[in-house]
Amino acid sequence: MVIREFEGKQQASDYQKFRFEPSQEVIDLIFSYLEERFSEPYGFAVDAGCGTGQNTRTLAPYFKKVLGIDISEAQVEEAKKATGSPNVTYSVCQAEEVPVDEASVDLLTASVAAHYFTIEPFLKEVDRILKPGGCLAIFTFSLNIEVHYKDRSEQMTQVFAEMIDSLVPYEHEKVQHLRNGYMEMYETIPYPNKRRIENIVTKIRMPLSRLLGFVQTSPMFPIFLETNPEEAKELIRTAEERFLRLMGTSSGETEVEVWLQYVLILASKPQ
Repeated sequence: MVIREFEGKQQASDYQKFRFEPSQEVIDLIFSYLEERFSEPYGFAVDAGCGTGQNTRTLAPYFKKVLGIDISEAQVEEAKKATGSPNVTYSVCQAEEVPVDEASVDLLTASVAAHYFTIEPFLKEVDRILKPGGCLAIFTFSLNIEVHYKDRSEQMTQVFAEMIDSLVPYEHEKVQHLRNGYMEMYETIPYPNKRRIENIVTKIRMPLSRLLGFVQTSPMFPIFLETNPEEAKELIRTAEERFLRLMGTSSGETEVEVWLQYVLILASKPQ
């Protein structure tokens, strides 16, 4: 079953504006793994569930060509609008049916997306398109996000956690894979050479306004907004008021530090 959670044009625009770039710590781990198998320059990478292309563009400097794929036409259109590289292209398609040749891909990535894939058909397609020795890299950040600001970090994190808890009733059941740290997907990967790395901490400074925008890019928020529009708007307004009061400021452009905890799965197709 194909999961469609990011179809709207406004949500795609917000996704491009507010979503986080991939963690440099994660990117470094991926390329350290890839270097054990291939020499630079690398040939071909596919970024599955690419959204608006944040991770796809990160791969561009390392490969001769990069393909970003996503089931959402609106997301792909936003990705195409972004400043990119001539070696990057995008296609609207499922992660379980990638329009590339067999044994043609050095690296396939999925950034904060794999929990929406149908695991067994996706892994079968991964095996079809990876070269011998080709690598799979799947990663996501935990929903246990910390928000730090001076001596108010504990209270700030609590406000954020309460926001996320308010969205749980609108959460798709597949998000449970994310909450479980992709353990089921890791166990399903048939390759003997595989690793699962937890607690990769990344710290990002950003305006409070961007953090609130990020919450609204979650797949749950548009459902909440459509179901209970006033309650959804009130959630954001009240959280902003609470954050600003804790910070002792009236400006949503005041920066906070957001701590993300990533989990990364790496696997290599046998030679």
